[in-house]
Amino acid sequence: MANDPPKKSPAAPTPTPRRDEETEVLERPKAQTPRLYKVVFHNDDYTTMEFVIEVLRIFFHKSETEATFIMLTVHKKGSAVAATYTRDVAETKVEQVTRYAREHGMPLLVTAEPE
Repeated sequence: MANDPPKKSPAAPTPTPRRDEETEVLERPKAQTPRLYKVVFHNDDYTTMEFVIEVLRIFFHKSETEATFIMLTVHKKGSAVAATYTRDVAETKVEQVTRYAREHGMPLLVTAEPE
């Protein structure tokens, strides 16, 4: 008896999953669409129309016709939306355009406003 191997207890039966059990589903918060911001050009008495068209073509990839239309809207109504982006992109565009305008001696005012 001293050399007999220890007796194994009978293995517990593994539970079999039942098909009628419900699966627990965790609710996840839905991702929200990021808020959009308009890049707005404002009219002033010093920035030339040609410069506004140039900026719209360079930074916003507008055609000559689109840029002219936006520039005329700014001139007649006092402001116009050049494009709509997420906040980071809109603020970056405003910074780039403002820096470019100052380098060229223009007081062009461009802002990013929530849509």
